Amino acid sequence: MTVKLKRTHMAGTLRSQHVEEKVTLMGWVQKRRDLGGLIFVDLRDRSGIMQIVFDKDVSEEAFTAAEGLGSEYVIAVEGKVFTRQSINPNMPTGEVEIFAETLQILNKAETPPIYIKDDDDVSENLRLKYRYLDLRKPSMQKNLMIRHETAKIVRNFLSEEGFVEVETPVLTKPTPEGARDYLVPSRVNPGKFYALPQSPQLFKQLLMVSGMDRYFQIVKCFRDEDLRADRQPEFTQIDCEMSFVDVEDVIEINERLVEKIFKEVLDVEIQLPLQQMTYEEAMERYGSDKPDVRFGFELVNVSDLVKGCGFKVFTSAIENGGSVRGINVKGYGDKFSRKDITSLEDYVKTYGAKGLAWIKITNEGVTSPIAKFFNEDEMAAILKAFNGEEGDLILFVADKNSVVLDSLGHLRGEVAKRLGLLNKDEYKALWVTEFPLFEYDEEANRFVAKHHPFTSPVEADIPLLETEPEKVRARAYDMVINGYEVGGGSIRIHSSELQEKMFKALGFSQEEAWDQFGFLLNAFKYGTPPHGGIAFGLDRLIMLLTKEENIREVIAFPKTQNASCPLTNAPAVAEEKALEELSIRTVVEE
Repeated sequence: MTVKLKRTHMAGTLRSQHVEEKVTLMGWVQKRRDLGGLIFVDLRDRSGIMQIVFDKDVSEEAFTAAEGLGSEYVIAVEGKVFTRQSINPNMPTGEVEIFAETLQILNKAETPPIYIKDDDDVSENLRLKYRYLDLRKPSMQKNLMIRHETAKIVRNFLSEEGFVEVETPVLTKPTPEGARDYLVPSRVNPGKFYALPQSPQLFKQLLMVSGMDRYFQIVKCFRDEDLRADRQPEFTQIDCEMSFVDVEDVIEINERLVEKIFKEVLDVEIQLPLQQMTYEEAMERYGSDKPDVRFGFELVNVSDLVKGCGFKVFTSAIENGGSVRGINVKGYGDKFSRKDITSLEDYVKTYGAKGLAWIKITNEGVTSPIAKFFNEDEMAAILKAFNGEEGDLILFVADKNSVVLDSLGHLRGEVAKRLGLLNKDEYKALWVTEFPLFEYDEEANRFVAKHHPFTSPVEADIPLLETEPEKVRARAYDMVINGYEVGGGSIRIHSSELQEKMFKALGFSQEEAWDQFGFLLNAFKYGTPPHGGIAFGLDRLIMLLTKEENIREVIAFPKTQNASCPLTNAPAVAEEKALEELSIRTVVEE
């Protein structure tokens, strides 16, 4: 249908200063109320909602046409702006309304399978199947607008700081960088495959070799890994790299970037410089390398105090090289019944813990099923270590260190969640530094890179690469906000000799290293500047800015947890002819 009218304003922009103006709006019918001689229509577009009044005395033709309007019809309305007789303080446009003189129905709509309103509790799968309708909701449009605004701030800030935006290839070489690659077959090179990039890591390092000095890119990355609430098979990074820098240089400029984002998007002040703590300190105090520091409940190691006690669960853990640690849920002991504590025990078991011991301090003294295993001095020492007072609840896990730290790290967050202590309007950011360079992969029976194989070791630890790789620290840093890693990076290896040592420590032969990464090692021969960088997860950052709990809420067309798209039904079976052209035969086991 030909549009006879021309839009003059967005629906949500009209205010009292527009009274007496003649305007034309276009959008969707949110709601229609027929009061007999008057018809009220809420017209919605991206900017908001405007009340339209159809009055026979103003235009009988428009009134008659309005009688046939249904939900989500697309319409154009021309009329004059008036002050509303009954002001609606809950709407930004609530002081004014438009009396329609002309109505044009641009498109009719069937009854939508989901409601176009924020409090619709339809299943996520149905929301994703009809995502184009789901995205009409004001909350979803607001999320995408915040994403747009954040990307704009990033581009402007980094451009002003001397960074150049450079695009890197999407079809590249499969390399073992950590996660599983998405592979793309090459028709013109039968039997060979491209990989979709897990990150632009190698190319941004090559850009530093190229003399670009400062590079950035807001870029799609792809990882074929198991998904959860804050992961997607395709995700977006704010990717940065800088030449002639050390750790503090990268930290300084990027915390200013985050400060600017939070100020301009939310008007929230992030105090600089941010707190820094080493990986070792983060694990000892919080049981996590991405600690949420909005609340306390820090871990306390009481292994030395209980190694000679009569409680075999504790002593066995210590004798086997593990530890006994706990948290004090300070002042909230009366909030947890025995049933609640049993529920917390079930929770820590999902992280490998075999159980959860506890001590509650009441006005009548200590209550605990394990109290009988401790003498008076041992109990007093334990309470002192936790600064135990009346009203406290102390929770313990005893096991190998990895299990103790992981289970207590998650437990402190779960307890805070159940107590309602996770304030989404409060933002606590910090840097975690000096990560281990390696971690041991028990399945592969070898050391693997904690971040990636191009991370530079702390200079003092380089001699340990061949003898005690588990002790080598990385010149790496993560920015953590409210328990989420929002960005991570490192100073890179810029020497081909050191890079080859790194590959050797990771179990690569010289031949394998050159086969996989020869183009990078070769580039390092021709004068490589010291360089480092960082990548922020844009999706996760937007999730925090919008106070959502799932990154699918801030991505226009996300995948489900099994990496499928209910909207398009991707992935799908390819035609046999297409597979033949790609020299591919599929074998699917039932």
